[in-house]
Amino acid sequence: MSTIAPTSSPLLEGLNPQQREAVLYRGPALLIVAGAGSGKTRVLTHRIAGLLESREAWPSQILAITFTNKAAGEMRERVRHLVGTAAEGMWISTFHSACVRILRREAEQFGYSRNFTIYDSGDSRALIKRIIKDLEADVLGFTVASTAARISKLKNELADVESYARQANFNDPNEVMFVEIFRQYSRALSSANAFDFDDLISQTVYLFRAFPHVAAAYQKRFRHILVDEYQDTNHAQYSLIRELTKSPAELEPGLLAATEPASLTVVGDSDQSIYAFRGADIRNIVEFERDFPGAKVILLEQNYRSTQNILSAANSVISNNFDRKDKKLWTADGDGEKIVGYTGYSGHDEAQFVADEIQALRDKGVAYHDMAVFYRTNSQTRALEEIFIRSAVPYRIIGGTKFYERAEIKDAMAYLIAVANPADTLAVRRILNTPKRGIGPATETQLATFAEKNEITFRDSLRHAKELGLGPKVTGAITALSDLLDEAAALTERPPTAPGDGVPEVLSLLISKGGLLDALRASRDPQDEARAENVEELVAVTKEFQRNNPEGTLLDFLTEVSLVAAADDLDDQTGSVSLMTLHTAKGLEFEAVFLTGVEEDLLPHRMSAGEPGAPRRSAGCSTWASPARASDSSSPWR
Repeated sequence: MSTIAPTSSPLLEGLNPQQREAVLYRGPALLIVAGAGSGKTRVLTHRIAGLLESREAWPSQILAITFTNKAAGEMRERVRHLVGTAAEGMWISTFHSACVRILRREAEQFGYSRNFTIYDSGDSRALIKRIIKDLEADVLGFTVASTAARISKLKNELADVESYARQANFNDPNEVMFVEIFRQYSRALSSANAFDFDDLISQTVYLFRAFPHVAAAYQKRFRHILVDEYQDTNHAQYSLIRELTKSPAELEPGLLAATEPASLTVVGDSDQSIYAFRGADIRNIVEFERDFPGAKVILLEQNYRSTQNILSAANSVISNNFDRKDKKLWTADGDGEKIVGYTGYSGHDEAQFVADEIQALRDKGVAYHDMAVFYRTNSQTRALEEIFIRSAVPYRIIGGTKFYERAEIKDAMAYLIAVANPADTLAVRRILNTPKRGIGPATETQLATFAEKNEITFRDSLRHAKELGLGPKVTGAITALSDLLDEAAALTERPPTAPGDGVPEVLSLLISKGGLLDALRASRDPQDEARAENVEELVAVTKEFQRNNPEGTLLDFLTEVSLVAAADDLDDQTGSVSLMTLHTAKGLEFEAVFLTGVEEDLLPHRMSAGEPGAPRRSAGCSTWASPARASDSSSPWR
């Protein structure tokens, strides 16, 4: 039964009628269809604050889910501004961060220890590459990228290797090989006490389904669940929400459960669903009312970000979409300037137009960091970069090689992982001969064989180097590395007592005695000087982490780093034009935007041409830009 919250709160000041309704509504399920720029974050944060103000919930009973660390941080700060320190007791995080917290507490229920490692896409691909090589699967055409994508898709659909194998076609040699790769990959993760990024959600769902008493505890704890960007949830994320919002009647008899299901609020917009290629299922939002009978639907259509010309253009384009809730974005801010449409003769011609317009806007006082160029694929940056360099337009590419994806940083992080999780064979093997210690592939294979034969970890095999007859130099190198890891592990056992203790002390020991920093500094490769600076920057990162988290452990640091998202480190104060894909741009705001490559097979992309409701094909090398010069026409286009 739905109710309406008290209507005299200061939290309602400045909200439009639809926003007020969304903040005040009380009931089992609420879908807020929030158009772009309609103030959805404000509604969510005020709704959370309202629950606390009316004493309908304790902070610890609230779980708020967003899609990026940046968005979670912004929401957390807004809630803190509204309710003060009570915000500290809430779970305001991404899906993956919330699941990591649950798994750290509960992983021992199904055979993992709480110090598990989280593999990013690079780690996963390195492991898959090794498996493909060992099985000689490349002969059958298997590539790392396609195999990793296929495994990821299956995990997001909650299919593990055994469930997939039950329906696989074993008359097909490629299917047989894929099942074996998938099986070896899963076994390698398990033996390394590691989860890949997709596992974080799927394994939490498995945890809840396999251990109903654990699920009941979290269902009882979280009484109000709020999910942002619901249109971009995949099957695993949807299943997680369903597990947390089960009614008492759906639970096993005898479980200590809540008397009623948690209240669920989701915010989304089917018109903004852009992650189908990553497994996002638009049916999650389209069929919300079917999944949650009696759900209330509220539309937020007033836009506070763009002018009416931009909104009219967006409305006219998106109205052709199928399977959507009809709405019309509008604003009280006036028509604004016209949108420019430009058709070039080539990619370079298009890039030159963009560069000229950027300089014209700069002359009018628009800062470089307030301008952005969007494109569908990263390959489109070549022409843009060439022209921007010639035209002296400063730029930065968002979504390129990030700090934590650089080889030298992954090397340093592998040292830390090997200390925190000795079972992580991938990390230990990465640092075995990094920097060069004279330990070759043959020796590595001997260590791996010894570990397998004696049923010990690869890390433990280092302690038995003297038994392998490897020669004094190689044996000494292996033993020295093993002793270093033991020394670093001992440091993690004692609490920090002075600045520089804790994680910074452990990392400094590893990169100095391990020789990583000295090897980079001694190199004649000019790029290694920059790599050494990057490693030193990582030490600075650990110091900042320890200052902000005095009680933080090495495991806490590794968890925080593993959850950094691609666009979360975007610095809006940079004096450069931002170049990024449309997908990376989601949720960001700029004064002027250029949408490039609006042409056949590119935008929309050829991969979507055969899908239901696929857009009509276009032609030409076109750019849309806004804001632009005014026109007398009532059309939003110039």
